[in-house]
Amino acid sequence: MTEHSPAVSAAIPAIDLSLLIVSWNVRDLLIACLESIAASPLALVAPGGTAPGDGDLLCAEVIVVDSASSDGTPALVAEQFPWVRLFAPGENVGFTRGNNLALAAARGRHLLLLNPDTVVHDDALPTLVAYLDAHPQVGIAGPRVLNADGTTQSTRRRFPTALTAFFESTWLQGYAPRRLLDRFYVADLPDDGTFEVDWVQGCALIARRAVYEQIGGLDEGYVMFSEELDWCRRAKDAGWRVAYVGAARITHYGGQSTAQVETRKHIHFQQSKLRYFRTYHGRALALALRLFLLVSYGLQMALEGAKGALGHKRALRRARVCTYWAVIRALARG
Repeated sequence: MTEHSPAVSAAIPAIDLSLLIVSWNVRDLLIACLESIAASPLALVAPGGTAPGDGDLLCAEVIVVDSASSDGTPALVAEQFPWVRLFAPGENVGFTRGNNLALAAARGRHLLLLNPDTVVHDDALPTLVAYLDAHPQVGIAGPRVLNADGTTQSTRRRFPTALTAFFESTWLQGYAPRRLLDRFYVADLPDDGTFEVDWVQGCALIARRAVYEQIGGLDEGYVMFSEELDWCRRAKDAGWRVAYVGAARITHYGGQSTAQVETRKHIHFQQSKLRYFRTYHGRALALALRLFLLVSYGLQMALEGAKGALGHKRALRRARVCTYWAVIRALARG
């Protein structure tokens, strides 16, 4: 792996926060993300080891792992953001492995996983650090995440139950008992509140270094999706708490990298879902869920094929049939 930055000086001050960003072909969004970090009330540590700014500010480093982007990301980051530690492995390492590479290199006492298609607002980062510092029993926390229009994304969760597996993010979701999904999405608590949850989504997730050192990094069996669910589950099993901090706000534009690989997104989402339920609910449930998903995708493929045969948006229907068939093959292979 090549790190496009000078060697780090032994004189580096104590780092409060490491911001870890894995990026793939979202150069313009990454630029906006880094600019928002630069505008935050932080003292950014350059790779050479000098901490600029006010000594009263939190000392932070930024690590970007570029996953073999073809849009010129590495050169642009190296040129415009010299305070970023840039890793360019030369291959698409994926979200989970990329974050593990960054976690292994990070030196902060707190570690923030941050998507490249995010913008940090105001004092969100100091607020998250201050919350962890004031609540030593909390090992992982997440901010209030906003959509581009300012509405709140649903990023705090309770652990999914066996019943949730068959309703959430499937064609049955519209028929789910409202109480079931409201509980899963923590819809009973205010968006601007601060409270304990079971897990928070990985687009913006802060963890103590002590958590990472105790339970290890993300499980790379989850290429993408559910890796943060599993990480929070392991943290809670180890005795840590997880919290949602509504006073810290970060905008997430959402799915900008995965939109480039729509079929792979479907496959990884379902494979990760099966991996989680096999790990925490047993093989029997995972097998039942796999069969349910195979039937579901088969029915959707047949429906899209029929609509296409009738001449309704044939190109769209053909693309969906190809996607669903690819998912069925992946699920059938296990």
